[in-house]
Amino acid sequence: MTEVLGHDEAKALLARARPQSVLITGPEGVGRRTLARWYAYGLNCAQGFPPCGGCKSCRLDPHPDLLEIRPEPGRRPVIPVERIVPREGGGENLLEWLEAAPRFRAKVAIIDGAEHLSEAAANAMLKLLEEPPPHAYLALVAPSREAILPTLASRTFWIRLAPLPEETLKTLAADPDLLAFAEGAPGRLFWAREHPAEVRDLKALVEGLLEGLADGRAALENARELLRRAEEGLSPWPFFQRAFAELPPEERERALSALGKLKEAHRAFAHRELLAAWWVHTLRSLYGDRRPDSL
Repeated sequence: MTEVLGHDEAKALLARARPQSVLITGPEGVGRRTLARWYAYGLNCAQGFPPCGGCKSCRLDPHPDLLEIRPEPGRRPVIPVERIVPREGGGENLLEWLEAAPRFRAKVAIIDGAEHLSEAAANAMLKLLEEPPPHAYLALVAPSREAILPTLASRTFWIRLAPLPEETLKTLAADPDLLAFAEGAPGRLFWAREHPAEVRDLKALVEGLLEGLADGRAALENARELLRRAEEGLSPWPFFQRAFAELPPEERERALSALGKLKEAHRAFAHRELLAAWWVHTLRSLYGDRRPDSL
């Protein structure tokens, strides 16, 4: 069983309402999956909520009444329909798993990355949300309510998680670079604590790009590398945000707006070379001949 850092209101709400279908949204690493697992263990705990951690059910990991479905990896990850309902040669699927009786009290399925459900899989999920078996609970995990089909969102109990205050995360680490990288997400901070050299290398790449904008070829190479790392989940955006804090208010607003467009285009799988060129051009127009202060 996993402990949930913060999010006390969300935990209290889930424990009180105990919805059969819940949508948990928020930034990556903020604790969406951890909260979904906490909910699953609480539903099956001999003592109820919060899960005690000591009963027979709470001591099981993996838990026989918990199923987690994630997207198949790739440049464009997807959860295919055969993971949701039976298909010839499709293997284990959610519907058949849910129909079997639970070993304890409830069978809980976590759809991690619900925004990646294929159209057929989303339609199959809709039927499950409308008529789930009495002992079945479904937890959809996504970055936002808008990221999934409205028909799915409307049939779930919505829990929205926000980044945790930095003061809360300081109980886990005090390094300002690691805290900046985490952006209020405990999962990102746990990763950063185990890979501090990679975080500092990422920060150095951002610094090198901003300080070397006059050298177009080197800046473009840095931008391409930063985008490549972002594709691998190593986000450089917090270090750009911290660098933009030095800009005058109007320019800072322009810079943050441009960063938002870059992140949106990157999420939409825009071509890396084109994005890198646009980003270098945008930064040069913002900074001109000025040398940005160190991050």
